[in-house]
Amino acid sequence: MDIKRIGSQTSAKGPAEYFTGAVRIDPLFQASEPARMLCASVTFEPGARTAWHTHPLGQTLIVTAGCGLVQSWGGPVREIRPGDVVWCPPDEKHWHGEGRRLDGKGQRRTISSVTGDGTMTAPTGQVFR
Repeated sequence: MDIKRIGSQTSAKGPAEYFTGAVRIDPLFQASEPARMLCASVTFEPGARTAWHTHPLGQTLIVTAGCGLVQSWGGPVREIRPGDVVWCPPDEKHWHGEGRRLDGKGQRRTISSVTGDGTMTAPTGQVFR
C-alpha cells in the first residue's frame, strides 16, 4: 500500500507544448504496473486551455471547480461544470480549458485528469508521457 500525502508531490507549470495560458499541474497518482493509470489535478487560470491532442487509451476528465469548455474535433464547444465527468475516447482529438462566467469574467477551473497510461499525442505527432 502506498499513501500520497497532500502536498507531498511537487506541482509543475503546464508546459507550452501542451497548454496556452497559465496552468498548474498537481500529480495525484501514477499506478504501478501492471496497471496503466495516471491522474493529475490540473488548474486552468482564466483563458488557459490545452492544445488539440489525443490519448491512445482515452482520457477521463472530472471537473472539481469552476466552469470549463471542451471540444472534440469537428464538434461544438461544450460547457462543463463541477461534478461533470467527461470521457474522451481513444485517439479522439480534443481540447479542454477554462470557461467564462456569464458576466464575462474568467474564473479558475480545476479538473482531475485520468488517462490510461499518461501518454498524450500533440497535433504535431509528438508523443508526451
